Amino acid sequence: MTRITEQILAVPSNYLYPEWSAEAGKQHANWLGADHISDDHQTLALSVHAWLIQIAGKVILIDTASGNAKQRPLNPVFHELNSPWMDNLRAAGVTPEQVDYVVITHLHVDHVGWNTVQRNGKWVPTFPNATYLFSRAEYDFYSDPANVEDPSVGVFEDSVQPIVEAGLVRWIETEAKGLIPGLGFHMTKGHSHAHYSFSLASGDALALFTGDVMHHPIQVKTPQWNSVFCEFGADAQRSRLWALNYAADRDALFFTSHFAGSSVGRVRRLDNQFEWIAQ
Repeated sequence: MTRITEQILAVPSNYLYPEWSAEAGKQHANWLGADHISDDHQTLALSVHAWLIQIAGKVILIDTASGNAKQRPLNPVFHELNSPWMDNLRAAGVTPEQVDYVVITHLHVDHVGWNTVQRNGKWVPTFPNATYLFSRAEYDFYSDPANVEDPSVGVFEDSVQPIVEAGLVRWIETEAKGLIPGLGFHMTKGHSHAHYSFSLASGDALALFTGDVMHHPIQVKTPQWNSVFCEFGADAQRSRLWALNYAADRDALFFTSHFAGSSVGRVRRLDNQFEWIAQ
């Protein structure tokens, strides 16, 4: 698995987590380290990236970051990006035409942007030979503009609907099972309407891709904390605990969508808490 990074963001601690306090910063700073928290504890680092998987002769992407040249005036960190994400994908040895599957955890701005690129004034699929897997329930929900939060305004029109119109989507709920051997689908609602996490089994190894169940490693030790971006708070807390328990019980390698520094680790239980062991 290879992380295909788009950008690293610096986010005010007390904005990302409403429960944040100076005491929390002091308590967790040492184990978080400089890759995840600033020296003054006022800023947390978040990575925006996708995961590239090459297994059994197939090329798979988990999510597609934010995309270039997308109009996001209500969300400046993703507005009119000119990032090296595609160059990073090519540097990993993969061209867009070689991607077989694009598996989407949810339809927020920073997870679907590279689904499409602009050609001749039109948004078209970036990965023309790929099958895109995402949730029909999520699609139906966010097709109603009344359900779209400001940070994701425009996403449905330029990064989701063109994939549907191109006939490249297979719905997770009804069509995706068995398409990718070893891939399991786990509803982890909360951050978004019908957010999914994905497990991938290969031989004796198990990986868990959790999307935005967590944004930062501090949530491993404070799973009751929701980020400001979680749309359904109680569901988000339940899904976070499910993911942590799933990984701890099965010794699954835990792949995150926004942890900076190492985005991969294992979850252990220690003194009635979870512990993050970066890999």
